[in-house]
Amino acid sequence: MLLMSTAGMTEAEFRALYERLRGSIPWPPGDRRGALNYITPAEIRAAAAEVQMGRAVSLAAPVESRVTPDDPDPARHQMTGTAADAPPAGLSFATDRLEMNIHGNADSHLDALCHVMYDGHLYNGVPADMVTAHGAEELSVEVAKDGITGRGVLLDIPRLRGVRWLEPGDHVTADDLTRAAAVQQVEVRRGDLLFVRVGHRRRRAELGPWDAASARAGLHPTAMEFVADRQVAVLGSDSNNDTAGNPADKVEFPVHVLAINALGVHLLDYLAFGELAGVCEDAGRWSFLCVIAPLRLPAGTGSPVNPIAIL
Repeated sequence: MLLMSTAGMTEAEFRALYERLRGSIPWPPGDRRGALNYITPAEIRAAAAEVQMGRAVSLAAPVESRVTPDDPDPARHQMTGTAADAPPAGLSFATDRLEMNIHGNADSHLDALCHVMYDGHLYNGVPADMVTAHGAEELSVEVAKDGITGRGVLLDIPRLRGVRWLEPGDHVTADDLTRAAAVQQVEVRRGDLLFVRVGHRRRRAELGPWDAASARAGLHPTAMEFVADRQVAVLGSDSNNDTAGNPADKVEFPVHVLAINALGVHLLDYLAFGELAGVCEDAGRWSFLCVIAPLRLPAGTGSPVNPIAIL
C-alpha cells in the first residue's frame, strides 16, 4: 500500500518556512560549517559519557552492486588483482576498485552543504556557481574532514505508531518526533546527531526493493522546525529524509532544501537502524556516542559513509 501525504504545503507556505529557518541561524555570512558549529568540545566530552556497554554498531547498509528498482545505477566493484593473476610462488596482491553514485537511493551516504542549490545559492548565501565541472569550490564534504563526533539520538517512528514500517508516501511530523522522544524518554539537545527511523530498510528487506525515488516515507517539511528549535547538528534517516509523494508544492526535496540550504545541517540518507534499534530497545536507552568519518574528497558533494554508534 502506498500512502500519499495529505498535509500539503503551498509554495508560499514553504518559502515562508524557508525564510524563517534561514533567518534563525546564528552564524555570520562567512560561516562554512553550518550546524556542525553546535558540536563543541564540551558536547563531544559529554557524548563520550554515553558509552556504558562498550558495544559498537554500524549504521550503514552494505554497498550494493546489483541493479534494483531503487538502484538502477549501482556501485561497480571490479577485481583488478586475483589469484588468477598471481605467480605460483612468491608475493602477489588481491586488488580492486569501486565506482559509485554517491547520491543514490540505496547506499548510505552523507550530503555535503554544497549538495543543494536553491534560488541560485548554496548554504549561507554562497553563490551556486561555486559548484563547477571540477567539483565544489566551497562547502564541499571537506568541511567535515575531521569527522563528526557527538551524541546520537535515535527516534523510532514505527515503534511509536505500533507498525513495522511507515508506508511509502507517509511522513514524519514534528509532533511525531516530540512524542517519540517523550515515549522513549530521551531528550534531543543542542549539538545532537538526530536519527529518525521510518522503517524503510525493514520494508525493503522483507518486501523487496521498489522505486524509492517515486514513493518513500520521510519527514514532513514542518518537522524541520523541531530540528531547528533544538539546534540539531546532523540529521539522518534510513530513508532519503524527504517524503515522496511530495508534500510541498513545486519543491521536490523540501527537507533537503530546509536542512542543508537553509539551516546548514548535513544530511545522512539511507542508513540502517535495524541492529541499533534492537540494541537500544534491550538497553532501554536511545542515546549513544556516534562517530561519522566521510572520505577526504576536497571538492565532493558528499561521501559514502559508515557511521558507528557506540553504546
